[in-house]
Amino acid sequence: MSEWIETKLADLQLRFATESDVPLILEFIKELAAYEHLSNQVSATEAILKESLFVRKAAEVIFCEYQGEPVGFALFFHNFSTFLGKPGIYLEDLYVKPQMRGKGLGTVIRSFLARLAVERDCGRLEWWCLDWNEPSVQFYKRMGAVPMEEWTVFRVCDKALFDLAKKFD
Repeated sequence: MSEWIETKLADLQLRFATESDVPLILEFIKELAAYEHLSNQVSATEAILKESLFVRKAAEVIFCEYQGEPVGFALFFHNFSTFLGKPGIYLEDLYVKPQMRGKGLGTVIRSFLARLAVERDCGRLEWWCLDWNEPSVQFYKRMGAVPMEEWTVFRVCDKALFDLAKKFD
């Protein structure tokens, strides 16, 4: 079991995931996908997560536990800003179970990641938010986050990824 990280909220602790948490990580990923109406896009498996998170160390996961029960998670990894010349932390996913929303858990998790970014000498903490999630957009703005409206996210995946890779040959 990893070391507990105390928070200012009573009975709430954070901890980094360990390899034995892989089934729980997948469970949270599936719950998040259902919330975002994207369940059909989940292809992650326990084996893939174990390899990616604990062998390749491509990302990290923290759990938020209330009275010993996992009620939220965040998956993040380092990116890099060429302009700053420093790494950043990119928050890929943050999910809090419905019964625990509105209690400040998301803020605790983001605050911890901000502290981690400062401790690791990162220049930024970044994440995406779905356009339809207006309550979250407004919340992020109130916390000082700036939407990058002048940027469009592009993605190459599935067959297009393989087709693009073949062009190098």
